[in-house]
Amino acid sequence: MTDPADTPLKIAIATNDLETLNAHFGSARSFAIWEVSASAARFVEAIGFEATAQSGKHDDLDDKITPKVAALEGCALLFVLAIGGPAAAKVVRAGVHPIKRKDPESIASVVEQVQVMLRGNPPPFLRKALGRGAASFVEEDAI
Repeated sequence: MTDPADTPLKIAIATNDLETLNAHFGSARSFAIWEVSASAARFVEAIGFEATAQSGKHDDLDDKITPKVAALEGCALLFVLAIGGPAAAKVVRAGVHPIKRKDPESIASVVEQVQVMLRGNPPPFLRKALGRGAASFVEEDAI
């Protein structure tokens, strides 16, 4: 039987340079999509978007959110620096768990941290994404 920790988990990372988690959801130029398991990680693709301001003030907000949410199809986790309430609600409804980080960090570091979680005792939201049990509230800063 295959170890569930070796089942790849698809994650998205909001980025403006494809090297760093350094973008807000609404203004991210790209999502770096990775498949991550406890023992391996593989870059899948970069999904690009038109540039937008990080002010959070957009003329047609829904037209900026909807394509980004659609781009997350198949992902379990989304790492961002910030995400507004309406966007977060749409992301969650799409079955993706958004994780806000306080500061920019390398994509390699984010991937490594996911792998460490998968090798250990994953938090409830991650167990749910892996199909290993029900989720309950957890503070993402612990990641």
